[in-house]
Order: sequence, then structure tokens, then C-alpha cells
Amino acid sequence: MSVSQTLLFAGGVFHLAIAIFHLFFWRIFRWKQDLASLTHINRAVMQILNICLTFIFFVMAYISFFHAAELTSSPLGRTILASIALFWVLRLILQFIYFGARHKISIFFIFVFTVGASLYLIPFLWSRP
Repeated sequence: MSVSQTLLFAGGVFHLAIAIFHLFFWRIFRWKQDLASLTHINRAVMQILNICLTFIFFVMAYISFFHAAELTSSPLGRTILASIALFWVLRLILQFIYFGARHKISIFFIFVFTVGASLYLIPFLWSRP
């Protein structure tokens, strides 16, 4: 297994963990109580976005596990690698904008999002079109 394929396998594990974490948002963030103060539309939007995002994380994991070779050897695969890396770079930037870097949990998530971006940016940079 190449370094890129190893990183993509780790990326698959990473996305599985993130997807499972998102499945627990209702409990972790007490959404039943906390979202009750929102309008019906905003409450629905929050939950729908989380469900769709969770699905995308499962898809990213699947692609990473079962299509690593294609990700590094085709133009479409490289586009997907770059897109996933940019997704995590965007999430990293938004972490600073919305949460800052003052608390330990925020610093932990900054680390997590940096890892997520790196797991896909490195294979993108090392792979040849």
C-alpha cells in the first residue's frame, strides 16, 4: 500500500469517526431542548443539514476505503481529493471565525480539521495527473 493509499485509508477512518460524532449531535448538544426555541423551519434546517452532512461523511469514508487508487490516478479523483481537502480547510477557517482559538475544545477541533485537510491534501499533491 502506498503512502497516499495509507493516508486515504486513515481519511476513511477519520470520516467514519466524524459521521458517528454527528449522529450523536442530538444527545451531545441537547437538541431536543435547545432547538425547541427555534422556529419550526430553523429547527428543521439544522437537523436536515446535520443529517445530510453525516451522509456526505459516510460517502467520503466509502470513497476513501474503496476508491483510493482512482482518487490518486484520475483527474476526477484528484478533483475529489482537492474538494475534500478544501472542505476541511474551509471548516478550519470557520472554526476561527465562529469559535476562535481560546478554549481547549476549539484548539482540539482546529487540530482535527487540520488533520482532515492534510489526509487529502498530501495525496493530492503527491499524485500525478
